[in-house]
Amino acid sequence: MEALMPIIINLISGAVGGNAAGALLKNLSLGTVGNSIAGVLGGGLGGQLLSMLGGGGLDGIVGSLAGGGLGGGALMVVVGLIKKMMSK
Repeated sequence: MEALMPIIINLISGAVGGNAAGALLKNLSLGTVGNSIAGVLGGGLGGQLLSMLGGGGLDGIVGSLAGGGLGGGALMVVVGLIKKMMSK
């Protein structure tokens, strides 16, 4: 269970990061469910990338929160931009 904790934190913080990015960038928002899904996927990827790169000086829960939140927000923005470009 202890090995799964960083992944769970990444996914949850990714969902929060995706929704925070959607709230800040309303023109790119995918709606609550879309922001959450993009955030969870981005949180998982961002957290894993950060841990593979050595955590950037962050360790434990703080590193998982940072990687998940930033990854979730970033992926939500990328998906929002793609959606916006395709709708034109």
